[in-house]
Amino acid sequence: MAMATSSFYCATRIPTKPAATSPPITSRTCATTTLSYYTTTSSPLKFTSKRSSKPSTLVVSAASTAVEADSHLSAAVPSKSLPFRIGHGFDLHRLEPGYPLIIGGVNIPHERGCEAHSDGDVLLHCVVDAILGALGLPDIGQIFPDSDPKWKGAASSVFMKEAVRLMHEAGYEIGNLDATLILQRPKLSPHKEVIRANLCQLLGADPSVVNLKAKTHEKVDSLGENRSIAAHTVVLLMRK
Repeated sequence: MAMATSSFYCATRIPTKPAATSPPITSRTCATTTLSYYTTTSSPLKFTSKRSSKPSTLVVSAASTAVEADSHLSAAVPSKSLPFRIGHGFDLHRLEPGYPLIIGGVNIPHERGCEAHSDGDVLLHCVVDAILGALGLPDIGQIFPDSDPKWKGAASSVFMKEAVRLMHEAGYEIGNLDATLILQRPKLSPHKEVIRANLCQLLGADPSVVNLKAKTHEKVDSLGENRSIAAHTVVLLMRK
């Protein structure tokens, strides 16, 4: 099965001066071009997800270092060989009692956690979308739909590994990444370096090019009332 996007281009000729015996003629020509984003092949995914309630505990998952998804994606060959690409990612989840709060693959002690189809890791979901956006690919919800039961409770490191694979396949690497977490509680200062270190490992990037910030929402709306958590990410991909 292949997913594609289409761009529609129309051009209008500017009429030249007609002959004395001919009326002015204006012609419109249209062309449609199709860009294939990725192809899919069938291959079973094998992964396990393990959650821990211990402070700052890394959530380890995946049966192997290579992601074997049902749908292996191949990045489209860019129409231009750009020296760099920029992507932005955003994600938000409700915080509810009875769920673990996993941020960047790290289990953060808190009375509430993200309600989601997978493990609800708002930071990794956001980073995945930023990378996919920079590559001009569909978003995380299209590639790993929450309507598919095989992603129920899946560790978000699986999604990260696939995004990184697509990035390398397209001929790019991380130039730098800047992420911002927005939540009222808990304070992330004691956990930021552990989260950043795990993010760097998943990206295969040097810590000097990965930045992580955390902000409160000044007790305004659901974010400020500890009912939700959000993240923004901007990523720069550089041609290898």
